[in-house]
Amino acid sequence: MTTAIATPSDNHERSEQRLMLLLLAPALLVVGALLIVPLGWLAWQSVWQDGGFTIVNYQRFLTDSVYWMTFLETFRIAFVVTLVTVLLGYPVAYVAAGLPQRWSMVVLALVLLPFWTSVLVRAYAWLILLQRTGIVNSALKSAGVIDSPLLLVNNEFGTVLATIHILLPFMVLPLYATMKKIPQELVMAGSSLGGSPMHVFLRVFLPLSLPGMIAGMVLVFVLTLGFYITPELLGGGRTYMVSMLVSRNIQVYNEWGAASSISVVLMICVFLVFKLASLVIPFERIIGTR
Repeated sequence: MTTAIATPSDNHERSEQRLMLLLLAPALLVVGALLIVPLGWLAWQSVWQDGGFTIVNYQRFLTDSVYWMTFLETFRIAFVVTLVTVLLGYPVAYVAAGLPQRWSMVVLALVLLPFWTSVLVRAYAWLILLQRTGIVNSALKSAGVIDSPLLLVNNEFGTVLATIHILLPFMVLPLYATMKKIPQELVMAGSSLGGSPMHVFLRVFLPLSLPGMIAGMVLVFVLTLGFYITPELLGGGRTYMVSMLVSRNIQVYNEWGAASSISVVLMICVFLVFKLASLVIPFERIIGTR
């Protein structure tokens, strides 16, 4: 029986690993205290009630139509928001990627401008703009387009519109980053071979920009699933999303177990969305680390 003798390089490698672990220890402690522990407590609270194990909080998804109808409504709104942000964000990213560097930075600055204002302020701004006596209805009525105010707020339309405005940068930025990496030589080669601009776009540029589009769609879809302030203020009680269901269980019914089970199910849905997206593009592309 032979015993492996540690070489100086092996000792040096182990010392580097210990040093890296020491450097990572503060960050790991913060992540554990602020993320892992609360998620574990959330999952435990959903199955532990009145001093014993129970699955009654999860059974409500099968017996209470409000639960799964709320999830269906939330996913439908998330799908609509994602689709519209793709239709609006793709042309913006395309134009920004094709402009000179100075002008593309101006376009991106305008896209990022809403980030300088909190979500709460932007939601209230849309509430002021879209209400019956708001700027939009007043302008349309003054122009003679309408005779009576349109119902633009306290419904799904207002919620979707404000959500699109808030999340549009999350679609534009991944698209822009992907489009900037597309070699222009490929587009020029397609044109030189007799392809029309539309043909070159559909056969060359669009397929190469799909990773950025999918990354943006995943980000927008997942963020919409957890939106609370915007549907609460602009939905007027008519648009009911999962985050509001969690809030009602805590504030109105004091059902922490039910709220925890809803949060766990939503978290599992988010993980499934990321998993499905990772089958198309690497997970690193979605979170923007590569």
